[in-house]
Amino acid sequence: MDEPSRGGRQKAFAAIERQKHFAQFSPCPEFVIMFLPGEAFFQAALEADPSLIEFGAENRVILSTPSTLIALLKTVAYGWKQEQLADNAKKISEAGTDLFDTCAILTGHFSSLGKSLNQAVNQYNKTVSSFEHRFIPRAQKLKNLGVTSSKDLPSGLEDITLRAKGTDVQEEE
Repeated sequence: MDEPSRGGRQKAFAAIERQKHFAQFSPCPEFVIMFLPGEAFFQAALEADPSLIEFGAENRVILSTPSTLIALLKTVAYGWKQEQLADNAKKISEAGTDLFDTCAILTGHFSSLGKSLNQAVNQYNKTVSSFEHRFIPRAQKLKNLGVTSSKDLPSGLEDITLRAKGTDVQEEE
């Protein structure tokens, strides 16, 4: 191929690269596709300048024909799909971490609530014991001394024997 024709093609590639088509988008593509409408055009261009593909790649311009454009577009679509899957996997991982952290916090709240319930039950049972062993015998003494009332004293109150279930969760190592 004569030098003026080669220089013209190379200037065309350089002009395309200088237009920075890829800079118009975010995230930006790394190259621009120059579509040749037929395989014969591509073959003739390569016969005239065998370095055309490498020069185009250096200038971020990829030559494409109808058959290679379809394959290229399918490849790009597949890449986007994989990127979306990776992004979704990252979001799922973050959501799982958040859920686990929330579960740990909630488990702490349940544990604290269980301890408080058990303390309340213990205090109730102590109060019942004091009522039965101190208050009722003293009140009975008054009745024995002749104090009358239209109501009878209870003989005792029931202890609460149930306890809150434990929330101790064994962590796997």
